[in-house]
Amino acid sequence: MKEIKQITKKALSMLIVFTVLCGIAYTGVITGAAQLIFPHQSNGSIIEVNGVRYGSELLGQQYNDERHMWGRIMNLDVSTYQDENGEPLMYATPSNLSPASEEYQQLVAQRVDMIRQANPDMKETAIPVDLVTCSGSGLDPHISKAAANYQVARIAKENQMNEQEVQEIIDKCTQGKFLGVFGEETVNVLKVNLMLDGILE
Repeated sequence: MKEIKQITKKALSMLIVFTVLCGIAYTGVITGAAQLIFPHQSNGSIIEVNGVRYGSELLGQQYNDERHMWGRIMNLDVSTYQDENGEPLMYATPSNLSPASEEYQQLVAQRVDMIRQANPDMKETAIPVDLVTCSGSGLDPHISKAAANYQVARIAKENQMNEQEVQEIIDKCTQGKFLGVFGEETVNVLKVNLMLDGILE
């Protein structure tokens, strides 16, 4: 009985020690280091200008008007969750539809029609696939350089800009390949649109 009590006491002591080390000390050190070294990223990569928060660089926002750049398809829902004031909270989810399903094909066909109508100058130019499909998360903030370039003529015309000016904005918002080798160049849609609105420089 005495041995069992001693073992229990040691086990509890070890539990307390590891809880303090791993649950409090380690977490505190990592959090503090992140806040010190990467404050922007560790706080959600929020884009804030003059005290106004416009969103996160890491989360997509839906744009369907012709003045702005369009991102990937988002499955939005405002009927499920509410904040403490009873206001609906919007969230997006990935699509679980099979590419072979009729519903998925209809979704893509509708998106193709929308893009063709919004970008008449592109005529029969092939639409980049990321403009007509969902991302795995349903919240991807980026599109390919090809998808961004596809929209240049429309954006320039709607904002009374020349295409070179729009292209310069896209270039500023382009993220290169990982380590310069892996993946592809991507364009942050929110940043482009904030620059088009004159909010970001």
